Amino acid sequence: MPAAMDESDVTRDPRDRLIIFDTTLRDGEQSPGAALNVNEKLEIAHAPEEMEVDALDAGFPISSPGDFRSVQRISREIRDCVVCGLTRANRKDIDVAAEAIRDAARPRIHTGLGVSDVHIRHKLRTTREGALERGVDAVRYSRRFVDDVQYYTEDAGRAEPEYLYQVLEAVIKAGATVVNIPDTTGYSTPAEFGALIRGIKENVPNIDKAVIAVHCHDDLGMATANTLAAILSGARQAEVTINGIGERAGNSSMEEVVMAIKTRQDVFGLHSNINTRHFYPISRLVSNLTGIPVQPNKAIVGANAFAHSSGIHQDGVLKERTTYEIINPRDVGVPDSEIILSARSGRAGLRHRLADLGYILAGDQFEKVYERFLTVADKKKTVDTRDLEAIVADEAQMFFQETYHLEQIQITCGNFSIPTATVRIRGPDGQLHCDADHGTGPVDALYRAINRVIGEPNELIEFSIQAVTEGIDAVGRVTIRIQASEPVKENGVERRVFSGHGADNDIITAAARAYMFALNRLIAARREAVQ
Repeated sequence: MPAAMDESDVTRDPRDRLIIFDTTLRDGEQSPGAALNVNEKLEIAHAPEEMEVDALDAGFPISSPGDFRSVQRISREIRDCVVCGLTRANRKDIDVAAEAIRDAARPRIHTGLGVSDVHIRHKLRTTREGALERGVDAVRYSRRFVDDVQYYTEDAGRAEPEYLYQVLEAVIKAGATVVNIPDTTGYSTPAEFGALIRGIKENVPNIDKAVIAVHCHDDLGMATANTLAAILSGARQAEVTINGIGERAGNSSMEEVVMAIKTRQDVFGLHSNINTRHFYPISRLVSNLTGIPVQPNKAIVGANAFAHSSGIHQDGVLKERTTYEIINPRDVGVPDSEIILSARSGRAGLRHRLADLGYILAGDQFEKVYERFLTVADKKKTVDTRDLEAIVADEAQMFFQETYHLEQIQITCGNFSIPTATVRIRGPDGQLHCDADHGTGPVDALYRAINRVIGEPNELIEFSIQAVTEGIDAVGRVTIRIQASEPVKENGVERRVFSGHGADNDIITAAARAYMFALNRLIAARREAVQ
């Protein structure tokens, strides 16, 4: 068993500090279509560590061999925060989680059961007494492996309070150091949820022996409000995700919760350890890797969060920023001034602007981005922040080996011609392959031509286009999902759906880049599966 943690541990924090528990890699990844491979999870895991998150919800180790390996590698590489493995309240789950987090500098097991009658009767098919007994046993068993045990009371927002108090008292007595009060279905209102936390503090005799955590979902659009109400009532750990992603409608948003307590010190009187200047870069990283776009009007990190279109607003902000901005954009990593980039900008100017945005690229990665930047700059008068983010996401963030490289495309289409596409692709043998096909439209013809060269059976199941910037010369971003003809085992998990993204001023070129990205990812997964 690891040595007992000292007074600086997150379960022993002063009352004026809010503990931030990041569940982006666990609950956030449960967003439909957001599956990540091991390398992508590690890339995301290092970002919260750099911004000084207190605890990282690394995953659910028993759910799959791939998830086990992800949690294990995160535990070995992340050293500056608690690494947590989720389990159900049974010994097999706990054994697997304990093994996955064994090498963590600060390991935590997160176990628990439902406490609402609907969960106890219909999901667990037991009684209140039976559920309580299983929960206490899970905590005691977890303490054999770690000193830090978190217990979740699933669906606490709909539980009978007296039973909830009884469960909390028992699991704390059994050794739980953190008790998690989730609004699992997003059912509660802020007034109700705040009252629930106050009731716990007043009616659980040993509650001072554990930290009260809250985990809120956004089904009714109140996750962040409920989290803040709970904090005002005495909760001291907020379970949150970057961009608010998560199961169904999502979770409480980390950036919203942290900036609320930072901006309204007069109300909350709390602080966190979070370096908030990382919010904007990590928001874009999570969005790019999960394929889930950030809505433009998203608080704190949305494209419009610090944009002013009204003449009255513009006049006020130019005279004094605080007339219409309660947060300094630099405090969340959004630059409030830009170097205007054009085709005449050199490498030094581009590197400086990328560094301002949080991108430190080396060697070949920077050269690939620079070449794409010149191509875009030749087509636009200026290249702005979102153009650069799209270019970096397209060129620098590939976590698998590219097997086929698209060299050139040519499209013929129109209302009196048959859409035809010709492609030139460099294969794994270094040879150039050229082929052509026709289709119902230019993208269909293009994809058919690519398929003739690569020959990887798949079905296109989703295709979306999004303008990255405004204007007729805007960079367009294409996101697609393809389904393999048969399941492919990637990181121990059988998958059939693979996503791809591409960005370019020419939307047909962006579509080609997205398709090649998805195909190369599928081919890489198939190659890994046979090794």
